[in-house]
Amino acid sequence: MKKEIGVWLLLGAVLLAGCDSVPSDVVPQKQIESTTKQVTTQPKQETDPTLNWLGSSEGEQVQLYDNKGAKNTPHKFTLEINGNTKDFVWYYLGDMGTDPQVFYTDLTGDDKEEAVVIIQTGRGTGLNNYEIHVVNADDFSEIKVQRYEEIVADHIESHVAKKGDGTLAIAVKAQGQAYNFYYDFDPAPDYDQDELGFGGVTIYRLENQKIQLHLSGSVGISPTYVCDFNVTYAYDHDKNEFIVDQIEVEPVENGKG
Repeated sequence: MKKEIGVWLLLGAVLLAGCDSVPSDVVPQKQIESTTKQVTTQPKQETDPTLNWLGSSEGEQVQLYDNKGAKNTPHKFTLEINGNTKDFVWYYLGDMGTDPQVFYTDLTGDDKEEAVVIIQTGRGTGLNNYEIHVVNADDFSEIKVQRYEEIVADHIESHVAKKGDGTLAIAVKAQGQAYNFYYDFDPAPDYDQDELGFGGVTIYRLENQKIQLHLSGSVGISPTYVCDFNVTYAYDHDKNEFIVDQIEVEPVENGKG
């Protein structure tokens, strides 16, 4: 129960949980199923003026669009891979100052590229949230990426203790490895918290054809971040999903060890 409280500590402030994709049917190039699903060799935006282009991969094999008039979330996106398209419903609140990132790269190690989309889903004081979507380029199935809630529940333990001198003693265990450090002030002396809170900062990126997640642990109601967790994923062929491979733990600068 304590672990669940730690994971969801910030969710009331964040108000930014992702939604699972709800894709519709794949549309092969040049196949006409209806006038609204027709795909030609022309760019998708030229054949459907209601679509808004959001970004593409470096070689333009992958194009990302949404509907110009759509304001709601979950949000309907159109993903085009090598001329074929499919619609997905993903969490999105509109332009937050960072354009969606689109990639075409092999993350599964099978010498076949996947489409990867990283979308900013939350931004504000103390908040910075992204979601990642990995799509098989052949059948347009979305490959699961383990969410931060699962990572915290399965791989991270933490304990926060208030010291008499106004500092915090923080103990963390990640993948069985223990870390102990002090934070040099208590930002919420009247707030009772015995575990780190998570969810305010969740930033995805790609590096060396690996998915990485920057996850920050916090104390206080208005989050003060005291510890960073840098997660590297690996592809599990049996489960057909990306799971945790390594977790690096780093106290923030004004913590003292």
